[in-house]
Amino acid sequence: MSPGVAEKQRAPQSVLFLCGMNAIRSPMAEALARQSLPAGVFLASAGLRAGERDPFVDAVLDEKGLSLGARQPQSIEELADTNFDLIITLSPEAHHRALDMTRTIAADVEYWPTMDPTVVSGTRDQIVAAYRDVRDRLAASIAQRFET
Repeated sequence: MSPGVAEKQRAPQSVLFLCGMNAIRSPMAEALARQSLPAGVFLASAGLRAGERDPFVDAVLDEKGLSLGARQPQSIEELADTNFDLIITLSPEAHHRALDMTRTIAADVEYWPTMDPTVVSGTRDQIVAAYRDVRDRLAASIAQRFET
């Protein structure tokens, strides 16, 4: 059996993207994954805490024809009754929390270190460029991981 076939057989049926506040990285990853993965894969995102919606996320997703719609940031506690096959963490703090969670739930955890674009200062163009970089890196990681 070829590696591609084996990977597709092990493809997760549910994926959670987890970061600090579910305001930038994880909702962006969820929107990108919705565009790429089959409709039958359950996708969600959450943060360790619920943050505030970030307008730069809306702007850079809109450039790719994507939208978060009316979705607002949510915390991991709001998904307490949901199980996932795969948890993809995007920040060190989220990764440690996911590893703690897997003591009581059966889920694979992958860490995709992803820069927080809010640390970038400068002109609006420089800040938007940082958000685009995060978007494009997440899209590439999703394409590589799920062979889309």
